[in-house]
Amino acid sequence: MDRLDRQIEFILEVDKLKDIVRQNYIADGSRKENDTEHSWHMALICVLLSEYSNQQIDIAKTMLMLLIHDIVEIDAGDTYAYDEASNVTKNKRELDAADRIFNILPNDQAKMLRDIWDEFEKGATPEAKFAASLDRIQPILLNDASEGKSWEEHGVKLSQIMNRNKETAEGSEALWAYVENIINKNVKKGIIINE
Repeated sequence: MDRLDRQIEFILEVDKLKDIVRQNYIADGSRKENDTEHSWHMALICVLLSEYSNQQIDIAKTMLMLLIHDIVEIDAGDTYAYDEASNVTKNKRELDAADRIFNILPNDQAKMLRDIWDEFEKGATPEAKFAASLDRIQPILLNDASEGKSWEEHGVKLSQIMNRNKETAEGSEALWAYVENIINKNVKKGIIINE
């Protein structure tokens, strides 16, 4: 298979991301978002909010990181953040998916995207820390906009949200402070369970 064939095969393969439905609703609460919508939203949020990163970041690299961070869910499925049982096997499922999906591409592009995906997963660079912060913050924004629809459906507890976000401030203290106010507001409304 030549280079262009492999690139087109990958392009068509990642189109399957449109079929992966997440647990979060879009802002108006009318339906759940899919992974493609999530990834696009994340890339745009990165451009708009990059000034709030704790450290200077390469915006284009961070956008690419956010555009590909959930590609593995084509095989691994979307693992709900607060589903403890599914999170036990998440890492293995996603690594296996990364091995298959990125290797559809020509070797140089497969390595480039896999390296960026691995960087996001390790969470050590300024770009990865900021991207991970945005990935945790965006569902909070959507839940607040949809009046906590997903939180209420799943009986989400404050302790779960705080545990999931224990590293969010590492990417952006300013954005964490902003969403912490949103979380507290929803606790007061009784939308988030404060056990």
